[in-house]
Amino acid sequence: MFLYTIGFTKKSAEQFFTRIKYYNIKLLIDIRLNNNTQLAGFSKKNDLKYFLDKICGCQYEHCPEYAPTREILSGYKHKKITWHEYEQEYTRLMQERDAIKNFISRFDSISETICLLCAEPKPDKCHRRLFAEMIAAKIPDVILTHI
Repeated sequence: MFLYTIGFTKKSAEQFFTRIKYYNIKLLIDIRLNNNTQLAGFSKKNDLKYFLDKICGCQYEHCPEYAPTREILSGYKHKKITWHEYEQEYTRLMQERDAIKNFISRFDSISETICLLCAEPKPDKCHRRLFAEMIAAKIPDVILTHI
């Protein structure tokens, strides 16, 4: 399985959709808590679903169960918790939700290329990287790339 991750912030629509098309992404899984943000007009739920289909031939699915809670996200954004604490809280949340097992049962049989989406421009301090690494640790043949 090819598993990619992408953030839309600091990308134009052209850059974003060109990457999705270049890597032949067939299913984009939006793991944001809120997919109706105004950060980038093309990234809103209905618009994104439409553009992915028409421009890239890619399906869209919103899975907020793989997102951090508002409390965890707010704690980090407002500097009440460190990145290390955020990682621990997010990992604990995914364990409580049995998120990796759920993801594998839903998407492991998909032979197409999957991409996890969130807002952060880079994966280093983003839950999409954490979640993708959890998946890669459980599925031996996953090839993980951050685009």
